Amino acid sequence: MPESRVDVVILGAGIMGCALAHHLAARQVGPVVVYDPATPSAGATGRAAGIVTEQLWNAWDVAVTRESKEQYAELAARAEPGTYRVNGFARWTRDAEAARILADSVERLRGWGVDVRPIGPDELAGRLPAGRFEDVEGAIFGPSDAVVTPSTITEQYAESARAAGVDFTFGVPMRSLAREIGGWALELPGRTVRARRLVVAAGAWSKRLLAGLGHALPLVPYRTQAAVLRPGTPTPDTLPSGHDLDTDVYARPEAAGRILAGDGTDLREADPETFSPGGDERFVGHLAETFAHRFPGWADAELVRAWAGVITATPDRRPIIGPVDSSEGLFAITGFNGFGVMRAGGAASRLAELMARSDGGTEGLDALSPVLPERFVGRSLEFVPRPGFTLEGGDAPRF
Repeated sequence: MPESRVDVVILGAGIMGCALAHHLAARQVGPVVVYDPATPSAGATGRAAGIVTEQLWNAWDVAVTRESKEQYAELAARAEPGTYRVNGFARWTRDAEAARILADSVERLRGWGVDVRPIGPDELAGRLPAGRFEDVEGAIFGPSDAVVTPSTITEQYAESARAAGVDFTFGVPMRSLAREIGGWALELPGRTVRARRLVVAAGAWSKRLLAGLGHALPLVPYRTQAAVLRPGTPTPDTLPSGHDLDTDVYARPEAAGRILAGDGTDLREADPETFSPGGDERFVGHLAETFAHRFPGWADAELVRAWAGVITATPDRRPIIGPVDSSEGLFAITGFNGFGVMRAGGAASRLAELMARSDGGTEGLDALSPVLPERFVGRSLEFVPRPGFTLEGGDAPRF
């Protein structure tokens, strides 16, 4: 059987795995093999909404997202400029307590260099003319936030990595994956790949893969939903994205004058192999009720399609990135709580920098200190997922 010996095998060809391959190749780490039993973006990446905002709850996430935005803008400019568009992002609430927290977040975000400011109902209505906002108690707007087409950006990362010599192997089943002396052995039909290091970047499948390798981590895959709708009056692609904190519904402009809207999150563990991939009636009804109240200009919108994907939660809503077991050469980059697209470029860059270092220093680890797997040593694997898109940090955000 043919055998390949490489430095790194990456399991997963979503945006995270392809971005990591790109950044490893840029640092001349290799040879690298990216393996996925499906195709690039077949999992959560291809089902993601693609909103990229710096309106987050800690400085590390803001910095990583800002770096990701820069990478996406550069990749889009090379290939398809419409793949990345700065359109702004608004959030609003009619709840007085949530409005106070929203207002407080502005100074915190500005302290991290985020371009954001409070706006009133009139300006909000001007920016989102399909909506009615007379009852809104508080709103903020970030003019530099953007939307991205995740599958296209993933393809750009993969093309760049492939041009630099990365080997992509798709569409064949994994026969076995095992630890051996000096590394890892990945057996595929007709081929064995032996690698010094292994990176699990498999999204919702990461929990199962890591547990099978003897390194269970607190990860819970759960189902979330989105839909594309076609309003009677086409929506301009310059329209800002929006998030209604009261209903947890978000919306963003989509191609051909349509709208992409979600959330429909079901905070229960889901099996990525057997979950229902279609949107359910309850979710579609929730969108219809929200539009009827908040966006009467879109009340006549035709449902084009609705779908579901599986994303992965962690107990503290922060991803898991870095060495799972340094002695075994095992790494992970997973658990993004539905915001992997938002952070993929910057997160992959930091992990690649760590893996490129051979001096044993801690500088690469310092850049990942808030998200290292070691923070969960000794903690229970059992927890209830919490929504990732909130105003507050900590394990129990109120809004």
